[in-house]
Amino acid sequence: MGYQTTLRGEHFSFASLRDVFARANEEKSGDCLAGLAARSERERVAAKFVLAEVPLGDIVDHPLLDPDKDDVSRFLLDRLDSEAFRPLRSMTVGEFREYLLDDAVGEGEIRAIQSALHPDVAAAVAKLMSNKDLVLAASKIRNITRCRNTMGQRGVLGIRIQPNHPADDLGGILLAAVDGLLFGCGDAVIGVNPATESVETVSAILHGLDRLIETLAIPTQACCLAHITTQLACLERGAPVDLLFQSIAGTQAANAAFGVSLSLLREGYERVQESHCRRNVAWVGDNVMYFETGQGSALSAEAHHGIDQLTLEARAYGVARAFEPFLVNSVVGFIGPEYLYDERQIVRAGLEDHFMGKLLGLPMGVDVCYTNHAAADQNSADNLLLLLALAGCNYFMGVPCADDVMLNYQSTSYHDAVGVRQLLGLQPAPEFLAWLEERGVFEKGKLAHEEEIGRRRLLEKAGGLLAAAPFVP
Repeated sequence: MGYQTTLRGEHFSFASLRDVFARANEEKSGDCLAGLAARSERERVAAKFVLAEVPLGDIVDHPLLDPDKDDVSRFLLDRLDSEAFRPLRSMTVGEFREYLLDDAVGEGEIRAIQSALHPDVAAAVAKLMSNKDLVLAASKIRNITRCRNTMGQRGVLGIRIQPNHPADDLGGILLAAVDGLLFGCGDAVIGVNPATESVETVSAILHGLDRLIETLAIPTQACCLAHITTQLACLERGAPVDLLFQSIAGTQAANAAFGVSLSLLREGYERVQESHCRRNVAWVGDNVMYFETGQGSALSAEAHHGIDQLTLEARAYGVARAFEPFLVNSVVGFIGPEYLYDERQIVRAGLEDHFMGKLLGLPMGVDVCYTNHAAADQNSADNLLLLLALAGCNYFMGVPCADDVMLNYQSTSYHDAVGVRQLLGLQPAPEFLAWLEERGVFEKGKLAHEEEIGRRRLLEKAGGLLAAAPFVP
């Protein structure tokens, strides 16, 4: 089924809905690399005009990827709430954009339709929005999750402590984690990317993080971001798994490149739920999964099937929401300039990802980051950080000095977290804030001065734990 339009005497023709989606996308180096991008700005605008007139029902009825050939496509269709979607079927993408931006439409109205939204619909409407539109629409939505604490409420900005170490030295990991705690970070998760993918190393990290949390009675959760099979092997050996992590993508082939399947994700979800029931921990909720995504992953795996990277990212969110995750994180600039070339593309992708994930019901965080060979810098990261904070992003990364010494990329720091919270009047998760106040790290909702006695006691107690930390080979 072809699509055509004429703008100021110039005729444009698009072979398929997939083609319209790709050409309507804002410029991304990954789409250019795949040969999918609009060949001119005029063609991009023409594709947006065409897309704006497409009924939402047509998008669902004509899948961009055959569900008989891709299990993600089938999964997304099978989980769609068809009855709730019925009133939306005749609405066009342009009309849906106007609906989401209408001042009369608030969080309650949007939450009522989240189960009726196919990820391709979320992708389509994102393509028609300006950066300001993406911020405004996302700011209306709060998706709240619970594990050892509660994340996602209005007025709350969580931070993941990311204390990575190039040698997986547990003492170094714990030292960086305590440093983050003293800045009020760590309520989202204390999450370590291991340098070594082994059951022994990952188990040691999980046990060490759990000991830190238990010793200091911190109302937060830990995670070691190894492959799901490694984490499940650690769980089998008795390691404590608060959140089960996995990177996911928007096609069956791309997930296979990550070494995962929908059935493996389901198995992991069920096993961690069972382990939580056996552990003597005061859980406040049963969200147990942590997913990371990023535009371009399917293309890098040669598994994009001619679909643009924004749309494939939305499909990954459709997979994620089926497992009711505690956290979802778009690692927006990490994949490199081959997919998001510069500051402009990274900022745009970060706002798109956050909006689409929130619209689909996910607790979205964003790793505001860039690689050292991208045309970006810390000022551009600051710009995206502030835009996303205004949009109501659930959490950001807290990396010592914003420089990850293991993954070798630039992110956001503990100091950035303090600055954004103070600037916008945001606070940590409520249970975590109460702990910070009790320990003297925070006073009257804000970071206390270093001479406060509670901070010294926290350091003393942590110091004993660090002295006992073994080296992880």
